[in-house]
Amino acid sequence: MRTGLIAVVGRPNVGKSTLVNLLVGAKVSITSSKPQTTRDRILGVRTLSDAQFVFADTPGFQTRHRSALNAAMNRTVTETLADMDAVVWVVEAQKFTEADQQVLKLLPKGRPVVLVVNKIDQVADKQALLPFLQSMGHQFPFAAIVPVSALKPEDGDYLLEVLKPLLPEAAPMFEEDAITDRSERFLAAEILREKVFRLTGDEIPYAVAVTIEQFEEEPSLKVEGERGLVRIEATIWIEREGHKPILLGKKGEKLKRIATEARQDMERLFGTKVFLNCWVKVKGGWTDNIGLLKRFGYG
Repeated sequence: MRTGLIAVVGRPNVGKSTLVNLLVGAKVSITSSKPQTTRDRILGVRTLSDAQFVFADTPGFQTRHRSALNAAMNRTVTETLADMDAVVWVVEAQKFTEADQQVLKLLPKGRPVVLVVNKIDQVADKQALLPFLQSMGHQFPFAAIVPVSALKPEDGDYLLEVLKPLLPEAAPMFEEDAITDRSERFLAAEILREKVFRLTGDEIPYAVAVTIEQFEEEPSLKVEGERGLVRIEATIWIEREGHKPILLGKKGEKLKRIATEARQDMERLFGTKVFLNCWVKVKGGWTDNIGLLKRFGYG
């Protein structure tokens, strides 16, 4: 049996979380088009008959917008790289930026690093990929270079086969049916934050946090052994009073839609009915306030 920790790193918006979800076979990391969607190290677990892969999905490494939040996310990346068995570095096909260059400098020399070139489905002329792949091959002594589309299951299966021999022989770290190290309470907050990002577009900046004030499961009233209703009380935190009407929408319709879509995702993930109640509150300057960052679960 081979078992190992694999860091998944890269600049923002290269598809790291989408790739981790593909490799795990379940949604353990939230995704959106906004930078800084992923803010914590989240472990996703995939167990096969002869290997257990433990993927550490990390925040996109930040080179702009200096803030305490960004500093905390960058620390998460560097600390994660320090104790991994292997690394997957994700870049976007045909795009190598200064931010990618900064991540390249962080790659460890003493452990296998696999370069994953993502979003190849967006490249019309596949022949044009070859010079890019060759150029990337000169950047670092990669264990392998794997072009993928993080939307295609067969590409995920192939990447698992590439990674398997790079892992040490060891006993599994998690139970066979585990998919993440995170609690349902944490996942509920992440799902709600994802819906805020997805349904507000560019109207709301990245300065959104979610805290779960209450997470309680009631006994099942139907069948013994089945899960009962999960009651969740959540607060969506924003930095500016002017963003509150955007989140609420006309007669509260926007917030209602955010909560409904979040609840539906939670029910699919938790396998039971969920009652979700949401509030929107303003806390100015929280992204640069160390105390508030810790309260919101960052840093």
